[in-house]
Amino acid sequence: MKQIIYLYLVLVAIISCSSPKEQSLENEDGYSLVIVDSLEINVLGSPMLVDVSPMADRFAFYDYSSKEFLFTDRNGAIIGRFSKKGDTPDAYGFLMEFPGFIDEEQVALAGMNGVFVFDLGGNMVKKMSHPESLGGAGFMSFVGKGMETVNLAGKPYLLSKSVRTRDTYPGEQRFYDEFKAIELIDIEHGEFTEIVPFEEGSLFLNGNGFYESDYAPALEASGDRLYVALGGEPKLRVYKLNQTGAELESTVDLIIPGFEKLPLTSREEFYKGSVTIKGSTPAIRNIHVVDDYLILHYYGGIPENIMKELDALWESGDQEESERLYAKAAEEVSQGMLILEKESLIQVGNIPFMKGVSTSGFASGDGFLWMQRSPNVEEEEDFLRVYKVKLVRK
Repeated sequence: MKQIIYLYLVLVAIISCSSPKEQSLENEDGYSLVIVDSLEINVLGSPMLVDVSPMADRFAFYDYSSKEFLFTDRNGAIIGRFSKKGDTPDAYGFLMEFPGFIDEEQVALAGMNGVFVFDLGGNMVKKMSHPESLGGAGFMSFVGKGMETVNLAGKPYLLSKSVRTRDTYPGEQRFYDEFKAIELIDIEHGEFTEIVPFEEGSLFLNGNGFYESDYAPALEASGDRLYVALGGEPKLRVYKLNQTGAELESTVDLIIPGFEKLPLTSREEFYKGSVTIKGSTPAIRNIHVVDDYLILHYYGGIPENIMKELDALWESGDQEESERLYAKAAEEVSQGMLILEKESLIQVGNIPFMKGVSTSGFASGDGFLWMQRSPNVEEEEDFLRVYKVKLVRK
């Protein structure tokens, strides 16, 4: 079971606008999530929402079954679709990061073969090689988590998870000393600059070993500010970006009820070339800037003692019971959205997910959150729906 990733992915897409009854979810802090609209599509397959353009004029989806990307406008019209299967010059290979909008007509994505820019019809605009050969990489897919774009000095730059090996691995101290979480990519010149190390005082410098999923970055850029949280470390760090790098400005300790501690792992457990992703451990999975707030999507993780029991049950051969108990434990995990004021970085709220939407994640754009309706597991449906959600304060 240790090598199996359990990820709950709701697969969704958009095509036309409807007008649901307004619903809201209030919390003790006086914040509410209000559904103000929804979008639907009738489409074969199960495309998953991966990004919304800043003005919410474009929506990007990925269909795992067909390995196809699908794009719609805000009225639901399909304006582009493409797949890059096979051995072609513009094939990205193993998908490492979902596409994110650079502008209304272009997206960027990362694969083992490089970082690519495509128009919405699938025509390759640019291919950028990774700064070093990749020994391996893992990929955890969440709703609304595509590549990020930031404008610096009037030029668009990409922000992508760094997958450099640096000729080391998590079993060596040098890995932690030289680690950088993110690549700042100059699209025009195809240049990559590593940023965001394990900062002084980080739990990832405590002498233990850590898996890729333990420190996978959640990030969001707004203006020249970059907001970053590394996986299971309950800290938000704010950097000031420029064209050559990033400077740490502040660190915020986050208060997250039910957020488990990362299991302690000996560095002897690691070896070169191995990549292990665990979907059961605590993590901050995404960060969104919406109006004057930061919204952090967190997953509290399954307690370590329960995972040890499930691992033992799996290894004993009773895999069906192990999976059943895992699903039950996953339902009890604390997860939701932390709300911080953007300017003061004061934590002001903690809202759970609304019933009936995917807890895998959500997208943001044009001042709204875009949350996927959970499918009916008992009855096949011929439509998919995404809710347009507003964060409001009473």
